[in-house]
Amino acid sequence: MREGIHPDYRPAKVVCACGNVILTRSTRGDFHIEICSSCHPFFTGKQKILDTAGRIERFRTRYAAGTEKAEAKPAPAPRPEPKKAAPAKENRAQKRAKANAGKPKPKAEAAAAESAPPAPTDPSAPTS
Repeated sequence: MREGIHPDYRPAKVVCACGNVILTRSTRGDFHIEICSSCHPFFTGKQKILDTAGRIERFRTRYAAGTEKAEAKPAPAPRPEPKKAAPAKENRAQKRAKANAGKPKPKAEAAAAESAPPAPTDPSAPTS
């Protein structure tokens, strides 16, 4: 480590309001705290769960009322059989293809198809 750039890391005392003293190291020095792990109710096991305004009782009565209603319901009616699926609808392209199936091509398209040079073949392919 380079010298002269780091703060001093010296022994320190953490003193709680209950009188507990914890020895550690710190760059700030000694600490005085209000509560520590030896006096906090969560860590000591002396924590009390308070039922504020009977919320648990209200939940239990509401839940009990919900189960009685569920038990009192009659069995559901049998479901009707599902209908057969309708045939798939044709899209626009399929409709046009069916409509133009027997008709000759317009002259402009026919002339363009005849005057177009044949598709190039692969020169590396063997010829017969």
